[in-house]
Amino acid sequence: MSSSVLSPAARLRDLRPDWISDPKVWRTEVLAGLVVALALIPEAISFSIIAGVDPAIGLFASFTMAVTISVVGGRRAMISAATGAVALVIGPLNREHGFGYLVAAVILAGVIQILLGALGVAKLMRFVPRSVMVGFVNALAILIFMAQVPEMHDVPWPVYPLIIGGLALMVFFPKITKVIPAPLVSIVILTAVTVAAGISVPTVGDKGELPSSLPVPGLPDVPFTMDTLTTVAPYAFAMALVGLMESLMTAKLVDDITDTHSSKTRESIGQGIANIVTGFFGGMGGCAMIGQTMINVKVSGARTRLSTFLAGSLLMVLCIVFGPIVSDIPMAALVAVMVMVCFATFDWHSIAPKTLKRMPVGEITVMVVTVACVVATSNLAIGVVVGSVTAMVIFARRVAHLADVTAVTDPDGTTVVYSLTGALFFASSNDLVSRFDYAGDPDKVVIDLTAAHIWDASSVAALDAIESKYEQRGKTVEIVGLNVPSANLHSRLTGELTSH
Repeated sequence: MSSSVLSPAARLRDLRPDWISDPKVWRTEVLAGLVVALALIPEAISFSIIAGVDPAIGLFASFTMAVTISVVGGRRAMISAATGAVALVIGPLNREHGFGYLVAAVILAGVIQILLGALGVAKLMRFVPRSVMVGFVNALAILIFMAQVPEMHDVPWPVYPLIIGGLALMVFFPKITKVIPAPLVSIVILTAVTVAAGISVPTVGDKGELPSSLPVPGLPDVPFTMDTLTTVAPYAFAMALVGLMESLMTAKLVDDITDTHSSKTRESIGQGIANIVTGFFGGMGGCAMIGQTMINVKVSGARTRLSTFLAGSLLMVLCIVFGPIVSDIPMAALVAVMVMVCFATFDWHSIAPKTLKRMPVGEITVMVVTVACVVATSNLAIGVVVGSVTAMVIFARRVAHLADVTAVTDPDGTTVVYSLTGALFFASSNDLVSRFDYAGDPDKVVIDLTAAHIWDASSVAALDAIESKYEQRGKTVEIVGLNVPSANLHSRLTGELTSH
């Protein structure tokens, strides 16, 4: 039966989320949200320290970001919260001008993200090649692991067996049952062991004090003047770009993992709305959290907006209602979860010897450059930009080498036909002028572009220069074989690109 003849009640049932009618999906989403909420607490506190604000600020931001994006975001099951990238961008503003300016920058960044989303910035994602995406994923896994290293350095010796035990539980428990997420089982068991045995190890409570009440909305405590705008605008713009880059890359990654499509434009606008809401609630802003998203999607199997909503909601419930219990969770349990995420996230196939032998050198170079830039700067956005530019340069060089010129002279010696093949653009047309024998050619020259395509003004300028050199010697040039787009570009620009 087609949807057009369904009753209104039946149509409403079709629009209901999967988790309402499927208890199995509901259970998966709820448990996934709980695992992510637990993993968010130490991360949010750490990022608060980076930004130089009270730990509650990062936790509030994670709560409002996750809850808001679960409604307005374009990628289901993706987790947005306070992030290290955003903290690094706006931290200096907080230290130099105060917390009020930080909040103002978060709100302005949200406005900028909405504008960029409406202008179609998400369409730029099509220019990110697969090799950059692979490098992005591998660099992400490395960064997540590096972030856990401080939790394993200069700590009591029981931390190490606890981490190993947590990893073992997450590897072997799914072989018994997948009803309960293995990370949740690992966190619960390790917490019970450390509390029952009185083992003294670093805990979540050691990271900072958890909030005891919900955030209250309000306006940023700054003068509403042009000076304030000029102060916060550069930070807000940088935050908007970094946040969108990480969010859109994460959305693309989740698309690949779940084999589903998401609206990148809606996600861009949704990130802006979430940051505006977060700013008015006194949060430090944020964007998509790749590590927590991998816990939610790849490790826990979540696929709907419910898990995102519950990750934020349960975060506040855990802090306000179960704060004393959550404070006793050993950091070793959360480190084990994040290490498992590293192994699950890293694209091991990309570095297999068989893959490296078959992969073009340029693709490997782009992947390595992306990884190196991300790891060196701890900024995923910089790595993606540098990697994409590197890929474009390598592609341009590769395509330029495909362009060729061959000459055939008529038997009577009165005409020479030059056949051009390949893509003619700035990289391939720069040496085009030197490929012709201006002095030795006969009086009539034919340039056949049947197997070529003109892409830019540089190519038209090169053809004009060739015609000019022949005309200076009293010879005529005829250009033939232009396809329609090339002919239109050539006719529009020829003779207009030189000042003499």
